[in-house]
Amino acid sequence: MSGTPAALSLDFEALTPRERYKLLIGAVVPRPIALVTTISKAGVVNAAPFSFFNCLSADPGILALGVEYRASGEPKDTGLNARETGFFTVNIVSMAIMDAMNVCAVPFAPEIDELQAAGLTARPGVKAPCPWIGESPAAFECRHHSTLTISHSREIILGEIVHAHLHERVINRENLHVDPAALDAVGRMGGHGYATTRDYFDLPTMSVAEWELRSSARPLP
Repeated sequence: MSGTPAALSLDFEALTPRERYKLLIGAVVPRPIALVTTISKAGVVNAAPFSFFNCLSADPGILALGVEYRASGEPKDTGLNARETGFFTVNIVSMAIMDAMNVCAVPFAPEIDELQAAGLTARPGVKAPCPWIGESPAAFECRHHSTLTISHSREIILGEIVHAHLHERVINRENLHVDPAALDAVGRMGGHGYATTRDYFDLPTMSVAEWELRSSARPLP
């Protein structure tokens, strides 16, 4: 295609982990934020945000978390609790709970309840032993499906959704349509940056006939 801008070509395998990280968090944006609640075998509740997160399947419903290990090489509470108890809950972060989410990112000691520190409401799970966050517009209780050990520094946790909670103002009961404006979700950008999802627009996928009509293109062979 003529007129395309010049590009910097990078060998990803030759980059340092930090360089790869900076490129990914700066270019793969905005990323949804999962404020994940778990509970330890001793009954201590933990809450931590993750932006290496997304949904990967609807049948079954699968959510994925990319969880970095601690600098010491030890697993973080989220990954450890999910494996040991078999459950975790993903709470979607809205603008209304942004500040509280940021409190949950503080590296507290394992015995500290982040939800209490952040002033968030812990509501009992239906199928998961860990709580969901009452202020979150949407929360998904997940059964631990599997953990993939990617390297000495990161693991990917897959969870199968077994129950969901959505604020009534967010969802249409009849067709289960989620209102993006009411959800008011926040996305993660690079560095300390965040973005709202308020700049919303529709773009329907075209059929081949619609594409041909719109572009006056010749039919595909």
